[in-house]
Amino acid sequence: MAKDKVPGVGPYGGPAGGWGALQAVAKAIKGEMAVSSEVRALLRANQPSGFDCPGCAWPDPRHTSSFEFCENGAKAVSWEATGRRTTPAFFAEHSVTDLWNFSDHELEAQGRLTHPMAYDAATDHFRPIAWDEAFQRIGQALQALPDPDMAEFYTSGRTSNEAAFLYQLFVREFGTNNFPDCSNMCHEATSVGLPESIGVGKGTVTLEDFDHCDAIFCIGHNPGTNHPRMLSTLRNAAKRGVPIVAFNPLRERSLERFASPQSPLEMLTFRSTKISSFYYQLKAGGDLAMLKGIMKALIEADAEDLARGGPGLLDREFIAEHTVGLEALRTDLAGLSWDAIEAASGLTRAQLGEAASIYARAKNTIICYGMGITQHRHGTQNVQQIANLLLLRGNIGRQGAGICPLRGHSNVQGDRTVGITEIPPASLLDNIERVFGFAPPRRKGHGAVEAIQAMCDGRARALVCMGGNLPLAMADPEAAFAGMRRLDLAVHVATKLNRSHLLTAKETFILPCLGRTEIDMQESGMQSVTVEDSMSMVHASQGTLTPASEHLRSEPAIVAGLALATLPQTKVDWAWLVADYERIRDKIEAVFPDFAGYNERIQSPGGFRLPIAASERRWHTPTGKATFLVAPGLGEAADDSCQDALILTTIRSHDQYNTTIYGLNDRYRGITGRRDVVFVSAQDLAARGLGHGDLVDVELARGNDRDQPRILRGMTAVAHDIAAGTAAAYYPEANGLVVLANHDRRSGTPSYKSVPVRIRRAG
Repeated sequence: MAKDKVPGVGPYGGPAGGWGALQAVAKAIKGEMAVSSEVRALLRANQPSGFDCPGCAWPDPRHTSSFEFCENGAKAVSWEATGRRTTPAFFAEHSVTDLWNFSDHELEAQGRLTHPMAYDAATDHFRPIAWDEAFQRIGQALQALPDPDMAEFYTSGRTSNEAAFLYQLFVREFGTNNFPDCSNMCHEATSVGLPESIGVGKGTVTLEDFDHCDAIFCIGHNPGTNHPRMLSTLRNAAKRGVPIVAFNPLRERSLERFASPQSPLEMLTFRSTKISSFYYQLKAGGDLAMLKGIMKALIEADAEDLARGGPGLLDREFIAEHTVGLEALRTDLAGLSWDAIEAASGLTRAQLGEAASIYARAKNTIICYGMGITQHRHGTQNVQQIANLLLLRGNIGRQGAGICPLRGHSNVQGDRTVGITEIPPASLLDNIERVFGFAPPRRKGHGAVEAIQAMCDGRARALVCMGGNLPLAMADPEAAFAGMRRLDLAVHVATKLNRSHLLTAKETFILPCLGRTEIDMQESGMQSVTVEDSMSMVHASQGTLTPASEHLRSEPAIVAGLALATLPQTKVDWAWLVADYERIRDKIEAVFPDFAGYNERIQSPGGFRLPIAASERRWHTPTGKATFLVAPGLGEAADDSCQDALILTTIRSHDQYNTTIYGLNDRYRGITGRRDVVFVSAQDLAARGLGHGDLVDVELARGNDRDQPRILRGMTAVAHDIAAGTAAAYYPEANGLVVLANHDRRSGTPSYKSVPVRIRRAG
């Protein structure tokens, strides 16, 4: 089939941003927002005395910009501030069986939830319930569990610091550390890997560092869709001549060129700024080999420079003073053949040498990475090899240099900071006991994969979700669906209906909460919450819109209601805390000394930065130094069942944020009105006797834990500019190909980005 004849598939010739972005913003506003005050709310996004965008975690320029929201931020705000409502009348009209046939987009598109609802199994309908009765029934169900560890408490990264702190306090007083969290599915490899390397599980750079860097490496991320405001930062760097080096299997438009909607010159002249100076399309799963190849090339070039009488390319003074473990890394790299590195990475020795040369010439380098690095069986090792590369030239702990993990949800990092973790440090538990007077449990809890496994085998009997869409986001959603349906209790705190709410337990409740954009009024007056961005900046967020319903409650108030109903002998004065969120922040400060002066410091525009020891070259590791860590091999070894397979990576569309589907278009990849596509290179299609537009089945190539085929049927093959040996399909539709056991053993993160598949003609 000719390329231009495939329905809903065609080339997109424009840059990222530009007029296409403005048109998309206008469409989102027109389709969702009801009144002019809601439209004006966009101008309060990421502003002093405004609300933090509920989308990505890219930092704001000190919260002083006059126009600081992007296309996908506008979609997130309009999706939350929609004029549509999902009322009790809607639930009376539609049974759960009926609703199951809605698409995920259709479920959320019904609008904001307005009343607390409880599932009635006799009629197969959700029915309205009073808040007090809902809390009472939930509390009784949790109290009835034989063991607190039989309950799982999930957290979405949009939960504020205040709500997350109260949530972990409630759960630990209840008696468990079971905290499956959205970070388990995205950047857990960062949280696990970086402390071993540099002593902290966060990035070391600030937004201002990008003004002083001499090179930026972008690995495994797509800023135009996942963190669009980053494009302004990259554009500024490109305009001052900073080489931007991209590593990604797909050619993503936003890493190629960008037209800033805030630039009259670019908009009126239809010009754009070139972003990447160099673009290397490595194979999916080839990151470990690529990183080792660059380090091997750098060390070889260093030896050659020394032989010529030069100073060498490594920062020997930094290495001697601040690091340990280099010789083990040298030995590992020396034992690798270039043939093996090329085969595993999909890049040539010349390309890797070129990247090493760019890195060596730059005094200060920032390496940014996303889930293309973390969502692999070797994700933790990937992160540690990035740290190794930076340490070789002293690129951590100085201006204009450092490591920059690109977090997803707007407060996924903050939730972790204030205690949402299944592996709590002793200092956290000691401080909770000191401040609140109860002894929290000290045993390890469940992450996301462990929680699903516990539900599937009957060890978990209850699930409380603070937002999110856990079973759809997880690997192996069919197993997650089955596990949730076996529960005694399911509780969902949410703004909109989604598929997880339809996986009914013996008792299921939907508790509607305020959104980030809405006024939160408590006993002491209007409240603000706080969030932490990807660069450890903590700032206030205050909604400005009238709540979607008078029956909504804030997340902190809902947590307090659950705690009071569940813990009759509680040591915490929940009502007093919720009456004034400054009191919650005082308690956060008492438990976490890094928040010293919390309430005062969030009054400053932009808030304040939490201390990051590695940024000051203080290394909280067992040796007191940054550590070069060796990862065995070159990545995930293929077994016999994977011969001739392609490696599939799951991706978001441009009309999507995590499991939330705003629409069915993926503008920059040329997809319109559909999601049933698989992207493959023309040469890989031809090698299989296939062509652009053919209907294909995509089957997991490796044996799995259910002894039955895992197949995406009737997909349309799209010939795309993607690395040979790689395929891509949309998340969460392709999650069924990801076996629950296929995850990083260190972090528990599912291997969404390296799934061996075979593609054949459909039927």
